[in-house]
Amino acid sequence: MIIFGTKGYLYQLAILTLVCGRCGNPAAHTLRKRVTKFTLFFVPLFPVSTKYATQCTFCGAEQKVTREQAEQLQAQEAGGPGGQPYGQPQRQPYQGG
Repeated sequence: MIIFGTKGYLYQLAILTLVCGRCGNPAAHTLRKRVTKFTLFFVPLFPVSTKYATQCTFCGAEQKVTREQAEQLQAQEAGGPGGQPYGQPQRQPYQGG
């Protein structure tokens, strides 16, 4: 008898400040990587699929992103200009003068 199946793993890659496409608020978004691995006798052997997504911490909306976009967001969070939004420009407060 052979026991096989799949198991999912969720990794949090970064926390970014982005403008949400659903609620429009500049809020923290978690960048997540979901990996599904093939298991044999409950031992994970190799990845079957990998998916990336961001989730708004304000409204909970989740948006799928590609691997390339996820890498860009990670690089932006690590050493790029902080607080740059992804997708939509962030609104700056009016400074009269």
